[in-house]
Amino acid sequence: MSDFDEKALCHIDDIDEGATKGFLENAAGHDLFFVVKKDGQLFAWRNACPHVNGAPMAWRKDAYMDAKKQHVACHAHGALFEPTTGLCIQGPCLGKALEKIPIHISQAGVVSIQVTNVN
Repeated sequence: MSDFDEKALCHIDDIDEGATKGFLENAAGHDLFFVVKKDGQLFAWRNACPHVNGAPMAWRKDAYMDAKKQHVACHAHGALFEPTTGLCIQGPCLGKALEKIPIHISQAGVVSIQVTNVN
């Protein structure tokens, strides 16, 4: 039997405009996904470049944006992605997209993700 629970990640105000924040580190210390704040909205993406399946994208913790804070960047491959759609607009995975992660924002501004508990 499977149940879904919400895991609180942060408050919406914990992520600055144009910034990113990674969550849920794996055994290698890489974030499983990250959240981008663009135009006051949050967008969550799996931390895996579509150019090389599973390749982490940040060059340091929470550093997923390019220098101009306009696009999500894969610092390993130089690919650039639209922060709101995940679409690659430059680099070796042109036309491919990041995998979207569904998040929920409560009326109180708490950002959470659904996790599955297997009983």
